[in-house]
Amino acid sequence: MDTALVIGGTRFIGRHLVEDLLAHDYDVTIFNRGNHENPFADDDRITHRQGDRTNDSALEAAANEVDPDAVFDCVAYSPKDVQAATRIFGDCEAYVYVSSGAAYGNEEIPKREGETPLENCTTEQAADDSGETYGARKAEGDRAIFAAAERGVNAMSVRPCIVYGPHDYTERLDFWIDRVNRFDRVVVPGDGTNVWHRAYVEDVASALRIVAERGESGEAYNVGDRRLVTLEETVDLIADELDTTVEVVTAGPRELEAGGIGPDDYVLYRAYPHVLATAKLAGLGWGSTPLEEAMARSVEDHLETDRDGQEHGPGRENEERVLGILDTF
Repeated sequence: MDTALVIGGTRFIGRHLVEDLLAHDYDVTIFNRGNHENPFADDDRITHRQGDRTNDSALEAAANEVDPDAVFDCVAYSPKDVQAATRIFGDCEAYVYVSSGAAYGNEEIPKREGETPLENCTTEQAADDSGETYGARKAEGDRAIFAAAERGVNAMSVRPCIVYGPHDYTERLDFWIDRVNRFDRVVVPGDGTNVWHRAYVEDVASALRIVAERGESGEAYNVGDRRLVTLEETVDLIADELDTTVEVVTAGPRELEAGGIGPDDYVLYRAYPHVLATAKLAGLGWGSTPLEEAMARSVEDHLETDRDGQEHGPGRENEERVLGILDTF
């Protein structure tokens, strides 16, 4: 494959995907609405087509003019988006849909492709754009991939868990980097052993390309760090990269209540472990970046921005009340 069309391509996963494709000698075209700053605006290796991916006519025009070998769909948030794209790009060598680990409907450890059931999706959920229906809509998009494959389309799905790394506008990991960078005591909800599987963004980008090149039609592939760490270990990794030391203070629901906080107020906390099996993707020759390298790049990027992720956790004054209570024990 020589030519790639990236639907999206300028913000986070798509941005890293474009860079990965360029590094592997693809001719790349980006298709999006142009609502966000384009980091590739001055890069003459990349063609930019402006259009709304929910407009089938605009997608059809892109298909005819670009005639891509591979299509990577980073911004398909409703099942109808996937249904339309697999029809419009049905003759391409590969169509890869960015799904999500949230598509899984059962709490199992680990969640495996083809074994762990997907979320159900009602007609009403399919047309809803709220966060509550995100997993259901992604699951229905996966089912659209399976249906397209049965029609002969070389369509595949990649399911990342929580994605982190440079240019992460969600600021989820930034909350924890900011805490470690500013304070010598960091409150971690629970007992510190909470596990919410994460995926380094450059690894997600390489997974998308590898699935396009080597994946099987109608298959879904999980992507996540091959080595998992607890939330407390994540804080320690961040501290190492900041060349600092912190005291991790674990606090259960009763202790947190003193500050008007609940465990779920903290980003990257999940009471039940969320773990995706990644052996299927690794079988295609994919590998993940060592955690120390991934964290080093994430911390470096954080320090170059004003992101602090504070909307993803309680205020420090609330935590100080919790620390005060714990210090009396």
